[in-house]
Amino acid sequence: MFLAVQAGNTTARNLTIVLFLAFVAATLAITIWASRQTKTATDFYAGGRSFSGFQNGMAIGGDYMSAASFLGIAGIIALYGYDGFLYSIGFLVAWLVALLLVAELLRNSGRYTMADVLAFRMRQRPVRTAAAVSTITVSIFYLLAQMVGAGALVALLLGIRPGTTFLGMDASTAKVATIIMVGALMIIYVTVGGMKGTTYVQIVKAFLLMGGALLMTLLVLAKYKFNLSSLLGDAAASSGHGAAFLEPGLRYGVEVAGNATQTFYNKVDLLSLGIALVLGTAGLPHILIRFYTVPTAKAARKSVLWAIGIIGSFYLLTLALGFGAAALVGGDAIREQDRAGNTAAPQLAEALGIDFFGGDLGGAAMLAIIAAVAFATILAVVAGLTLASSSSLAHDFYANVIKRGNTSERQEVNVARISALVIGAVAIALSIYAQNLNVAFLVALAFAVAASGNLPAILYSLFWKRFNTSGAVWAIYGGLLAAVVLVFFSPVVSGAPTAMFPDHDWQWFPLSNPGILSIPFGFLCGWIGTVISKESDEEKYAELEVRALTGAGAH
Repeated sequence: MFLAVQAGNTTARNLTIVLFLAFVAATLAITIWASRQTKTATDFYAGGRSFSGFQNGMAIGGDYMSAASFLGIAGIIALYGYDGFLYSIGFLVAWLVALLLVAELLRNSGRYTMADVLAFRMRQRPVRTAAAVSTITVSIFYLLAQMVGAGALVALLLGIRPGTTFLGMDASTAKVATIIMVGALMIIYVTVGGMKGTTYVQIVKAFLLMGGALLMTLLVLAKYKFNLSSLLGDAAASSGHGAAFLEPGLRYGVEVAGNATQTFYNKVDLLSLGIALVLGTAGLPHILIRFYTVPTAKAARKSVLWAIGIIGSFYLLTLALGFGAAALVGGDAIREQDRAGNTAAPQLAEALGIDFFGGDLGGAAMLAIIAAVAFATILAVVAGLTLASSSSLAHDFYANVIKRGNTSERQEVNVARISALVIGAVAIALSIYAQNLNVAFLVALAFAVAASGNLPAILYSLFWKRFNTSGAVWAIYGGLLAAVVLVFFSPVVSGAPTAMFPDHDWQWFPLSNPGILSIPFGFLCGWIGTVISKESDEEKYAELEVRALTGAGAH
């Protein structure tokens, strides 16, 4: 038996390495091809605005269905049952906000970045500086989730468990090495391929992820003869929580007997998480720039509709992945491999392979395939995030703040490539300290930061005639600072066993997600900043309104 398991582990390692290298080789080939088509700043930032609604919808799906979706949500459902599905609902409903309030208007009003819309009727330098700071901050929060997912995944893929090593590396060393490798690859994708290369990588990844998730869902359902009651019953029994696994209140909104204060905080934390998830998407820079890659507003609308269909279908599949992992792998086995549950989906793949495709070798093959898909997911998303933040740094800060618009497209693109290198290095360094956190949870923090700083400025700019430069700067910095400060002093960073710094305790903010305070604070700051300033340009607002609604004058 030991020899069979050892053979299975060796096969898994070999298959994983081969499939991963094949995907990397294929995507690097796409990136190099795209680099030959990338001749102008429009090509680098917006893919030449040449993508159809369907292509962009697939790319948005590939960009949005991140490690948080595949690894994090499946893990939270596997460990906490009903409460984990809140993430699936929140991430999906958020797209209705993006569709109804942002997508078409943003496509008509801007050029390359979110700041193009904000700065249209305001003073360029302060607004673009604030937008660049916000974009980089949100992107780094989001990047953390992807890199942590990659690190958690590799220890499982290479069969590294407590007390074992691979190439002389223990689990923690292997995770750090993987984070560095993923960071290096994402920098290459962005600096070489720009938006065209990144988009095609995301389209390929969306097909792979949907295919992998659908295959696993069908196998889970087949295992239980498509009887959902049996699946849920086994999941509850194997989770260690019993009937509570299928009811709300296991992870969020927990009622603490005899402690009304903590119960209240738990309920508010649940509400805060929901607000952040629903409002966050419309403020995410790497999603917003995707609306500039299509030629018309109609194509922007189509791309969001395609994205909603793809993403909605995928989040339904996460139910089967999460409950299937709880039933077939078990909560204890998932926690043993990764405390935050980030490896539940790959562990489920291994269990399904053993059941359906013949022993340990079948499990190894299935694990390798799903692991390669998960790596594809991570690489595609980190490339999109890095592109968004480096574009903002180059286009908004360097070209329009430092150089005041007096720069060539070539210089601007070169700065974007250097920026990608710097942002990638920062994300790698921070990710090493965030490995104890669930990746879906980390993404929820990024959503809260985006909804606090970016969303108030975007909505005020598009819909409030009186809004001005002071209001935009106050909204972005106020919301951003509130969100980041509250996260820093929350149990996420210190004072809890699963915190980034578990051995330290400086937390005083009781909630894990700051959205319920920081988002209204961002809107309030935008209003205060506007009313204390006499600046107003109603003609420019009228021009922006016409552009946003009709597309007249849009690039």
